[in-house]
Amino acid sequence: MSIDLPETAMHADEGKPRQCFAMSVDVEDYLHTLTLAPVIQRDSWDLWPSRVEAATMRIIDMFDQHQVRATFFMLGWVAKKNPNLVREIAARGHEVASHSFHHDRVHDLTPHAFREDARSVRLLLEDLSGCAVRGFRAPSFSIGEQCLWAYDQLIDAGYSYSSSVHPIRHGHFSRPAIPLQPFRPNDSDFLEIPVATVKLFGRILSCAGSAQFRLMPYRWSKWCLDRLATDLNRTVIFYFHPWEIDPDQPRLNGLSLRTCVQQYIGLAAMEKKLKRLVTDFHWDRIDRLCRLDGLNGTEAKVVPS
Repeated sequence: MSIDLPETAMHADEGKPRQCFAMSVDVEDYLHTLTLAPVIQRDSWDLWPSRVEAATMRIIDMFDQHQVRATFFMLGWVAKKNPNLVREIAARGHEVASHSFHHDRVHDLTPHAFREDARSVRLLLEDLSGCAVRGFRAPSFSIGEQCLWAYDQLIDAGYSYSSSVHPIRHGHFSRPAIPLQPFRPNDSDFLEIPVATVKLFGRILSCAGSAQFRLMPYRWSKWCLDRLATDLNRTVIFYFHPWEIDPDQPRLNGLSLRTCVQQYIGLAAMEKKLKRLVTDFHWDRIDRLCRLDGLNGTEAKVVPS
């Protein structure tokens, strides 16, 4: 099956075709991060103050202001605790997609457990949103070489695409040899859409957002995305988390310097940088960018709340 290329838009300054990028949000709270997992155990999640709903609503309002539509990869745990948030995301015209239930990395699960987790979250999100849920993002981009079986399990669980690969060399996700553009794994009709990278001096570097976007100057990300914007053969996926615009989240004591940098540096400036980003580029949902309407015989429909 051929892979549809993304829509393009005319850039006002240059009069040349430029890409419409896909914006995505991994809806999880500060207490769900891999960085804090050794300190905040799962059985204590309910004891910590939840801040994800308020942060996500600020993101939705910002997107409305700049006429951005995005894909929200919902953690099932968050959706179950905040059902009205899922309904609001759908009612505002955004795509609702799955980010697993408990933020387990794929390689920590058996194929059966992974499939049942993915299926249960899809059904939960469809029930809450009134939309067909077709997209999945693995926590920590954890569909690695050792668990390529995950694609068959996602097909069985009712999904049409995944955005679960970050094709760079990194500690807990590293698949630099895979294609940088969307591809069909295991010769299937299923679509894997890697997040954004740029080639520079023979190296593949991330420009997909989150920590890289927080820690680096904005001009670096804009330069990378400008470089990709005229490459009409690439699909560019950006992502971040609601907790990254929340500088008032609880600060934990006794963390290593590395953990503090990963979790807290750049939070205060993140929202301002995002506002520049959504102004400088044109953004849409992943399913519309890759023309996924109609895959698996379904079509996403927003049901008014």
